[in-house]
Amino acid sequence: MKMENLAGTKYFAIAMSFVIFTVGCSAQKEMQRGWKDYDALVKRIVPPTFARKDFSILDYGAKADGATDCLPAIKSAISACHKAGGGRVLIPAGTYFVKGPIHLLSNVNLHLDDKAMVKFSTNDDDYLPVVLTRFEGVELMNYSPLVYAYGQTNIAVTGRGTLDGQADNDHWWNWTGSNRFGWKDGMPKQHDPENEPKLMRMASEGVPVSDRVFGKGHYMRPAMVEFYNCKNILIQGVTLINAPFWLIHPTLSQNITVDGIVTNSLGPNNDGCDPESCSDVMIKNCSFTDGDDCIAIKSGRDEDGRRVNVPSKNIIVQDCDMKDGHGGVVIGSETSGGVENVYAQNCIMNSPHLERAIRIKSNACRGGVMKNFYFRNIKVGEVREAVVKINMIYEKEKAAKCNFPPSLSGVFVSNIRSQKSNYGIYIEGLEAKPVKDIYIVNCDFENVEKAYFVKNAEDLHVDNTTSNGKKIEIK
Repeated sequence: MKMENLAGTKYFAIAMSFVIFTVGCSAQKEMQRGWKDYDALVKRIVPPTFARKDFSILDYGAKADGATDCLPAIKSAISACHKAGGGRVLIPAGTYFVKGPIHLLSNVNLHLDDKAMVKFSTNDDDYLPVVLTRFEGVELMNYSPLVYAYGQTNIAVTGRGTLDGQADNDHWWNWTGSNRFGWKDGMPKQHDPENEPKLMRMASEGVPVSDRVFGKGHYMRPAMVEFYNCKNILIQGVTLINAPFWLIHPTLSQNITVDGIVTNSLGPNNDGCDPESCSDVMIKNCSFTDGDDCIAIKSGRDEDGRRVNVPSKNIIVQDCDMKDGHGGVVIGSETSGGVENVYAQNCIMNSPHLERAIRIKSNACRGGVMKNFYFRNIKVGEVREAVVKINMIYEKEKAAKCNFPPSLSGVFVSNIRSQKSNYGIYIEGLEAKPVKDIYIVNCDFENVEKAYFVKNAEDLHVDNTTSNGKKIEIK
């Protein structure tokens, strides 16, 4: 090799080292810039407090025998508490059966004793009349969620007791049309043309929500706990099991704290906690074992999501334990109102039945702007598919004729350690609108079948990150 070529190679190497150093510094600066707003956001999310007045449901006729319908007693206690200016409605130790949904009112904290269990009826007639709710991101009038509030302020469900939806393959779950969950040939299901597809058509045609009346005969399952258009919400300590559908679903609500809850529900679409079109949300110290995503952040679906056009923003997930589920911390797929400023840190995700750790999903039907997502200090034991997955072609076949590509920019992932997965990094953007400004820094993926798959991504920066001990270099 000639001396001038050798010198050129030397200077090229120095230049490349400077470029790598610059990219690393840029990533660190971008992450620091994003996390600097974190403390202020934490201080802004303040759980509601309640008057020191207790209203025991036993004083209103409830019986802890697991058979007597205690809903009238609970309703009376909630009404009395609300009229008195607020306080706690106490559910003492014991098993209580309720023949229908519990509707909360402002300034009421529904508090379950450590050994209290509330068992909900599985008769769908008990969840009528219909109420305003959402089904997979679309507004409609449907069965009431099992615990529900609309337009209320300062509400809570607290204590160490258990809410049992009693869903199983003979109740609620078989409506999905899946043989795995008890459906058999000839049985009705939510995917029949007069059910879920009808709702999607009505939404696409702009039918007023008041005319989208479903409920009886339409096989659209209700959420377990849903607070709709509410402010100052606390869900703390309780265990939720055997849900018909999504477990915790705050919608169009603000200032929400979900703290120390346990979910254990392996049914279809049994997401753990799905804040939708919500702002200022703290999810912390929780344990999730679910049949679908552990946490999924959403903002409405397709035409209906764009009509409402309220994003989910300023959401924190920290110190949580994700076990079974389709994803640990997930954004999407219903993102039509947009999602921004999501922070997740100090979580543990580990199970052969957990498919992904961090997941962002959307498609060309959704539209919406997604930006500024920050993930750090997450320990991943085993996940089945990918540690970090970004997929903008989710449900590709259904989205083939759509032309509302979402945008995704500003994803910052740092200090992730994983022990086993198929992929370390899986990124697939849309050809018409690639994802951009993705930073993956200081991560180690061990026992990985494939280090990465990347398609349609711009300004992707992977720095000081290894797969099976080898540095990942994506060209």
